[in-house]
Amino acid sequence: ASILLGRLSTRCWNIALELEKQKGESLGVVIVESGWGSILPTVILANMLNSGPAARSGKLSVGDQIMSINNTSLVGLPLATCQGIIKGLKSQVQVKLSIVSCPPVTTVLIKRPDLKFQLGFSVQNGIICSLMRGGIAERGGVRVGHRIIEINGQSVVAMPHEKIVQTLSVSVGEINMKTMPAVMFRLLTGQEIPVYI
Repeated sequence: ASILLGRLSTRCWNIALELEKQKGESLGVVIVESGWGSILPTVILANMLNSGPAARSGKLSVGDQIMSINNTSLVGLPLATCQGIIKGLKSQVQVKLSIVSCPPVTTVLIKRPDLKFQLGFSVQNGIICSLMRGGIAERGGVRVGHRIIEINGQSVVAMPHEKIVQTLSVSVGEINMKTMPAVMFRLLTGQEIPVYI
């Protein structure tokens, strides 16, 4: 697991923790999918209710990947199933979590030696919408459903679609990108209202 985590980021680590909550109280979290192409396909903590048990604990951060809850693995499960498991915790007063603590922004490194090599992904309005299996983008950590935040140190948050495509199409060598799940980006920028579970 440490080899896989090392590829994700040198700042990720696995943590087992327990949260205390009131019986009948929701956990107070918003979770999103990690994105197709993720090394560890699980859910990511996208937001926390300030007064909820998750935030009150001080043990969780936005970006944390939730690996298991009360010894039930969430790896590979659909988002709706994971949401159902969390909603089912209302009667619990203690919740055991296994998380991989990571920053919310994923750093991607695509190595493109020449323009004749396809990047291997498509983007629409800054969001990665398809990914070629085995391509240089997938090997570099690109994930479907993620929003591109930065390309080679330049913010693309307010950049028009055509300019993002043009920037990527002429990039060669090492292409450094920062991305995050699009839903998390919309939550953090106030474009979407969080629904806490």
